[in-house]
Amino acid sequence: MSTHHLASQGKKIWPALGILAVLAVTTLLLRSEGRLWICSCGTFQIWSGQVCSSDNSQQFLDPYSFTHVLHGFLYLWFIAWVFPRLMPVWRLWFAVTLGALWEVVENSNFIIQRYRAETASLGYQGDTIVNSLGDIMCAVVGFMIVQRIGFRRSLVLFVVMEVVLLVWIKDSLILEIVMLIFPIDAIKEWQMCH
Repeated sequence: MSTHHLASQGKKIWPALGILAVLAVTTLLLRSEGRLWICSCGTFQIWSGQVCSSDNSQQFLDPYSFTHVLHGFLYLWFIAWVFPRLMPVWRLWFAVTLGALWEVVENSNFIIQRYRAETASLGYQGDTIVNSLGDIMCAVVGFMIVQRIGFRRSLVLFVVMEVVLLVWIKDSLILEIVMLIFPIDAIKEWQMCH
């Protein structure tokens, strides 16, 4: 093997190892915060489609997984803006790191209590580790979509996905952010499961 080939492989292996390290540390942090590996019901499902159920945020994927795809859009837009010369593999590592940080913050007691008090997620217990890893994977999918289709098309897709989520689950990434920062009682009432 040539020196150039080895150097090229090294440029790819470090970000990959970095991603594995971020996922391992995230898993340990979530577990240390008391997050369960899988649903307390004892079953593992790839998909749980009911928003108003105890399986929400407990299985690998759920309707809120689509908001995490949109996180991936935001991560790439941010990284490309702040670090335009960063190599694509390091951009991916950075996006995984941002997604992992969000999962740790989202599953902190403070945010869980905030979700319970200020949003329609009254019984929210936090994500399982399996769900958090699914959320990070969804963010990676969003990151890859933007990388593939570019900023303008991804901006249109972002808006379309937000509208579809509002109609489908009465929630979206932007609405989640609004409700966490500036809760609005009328929106909370509209979102409540009846």
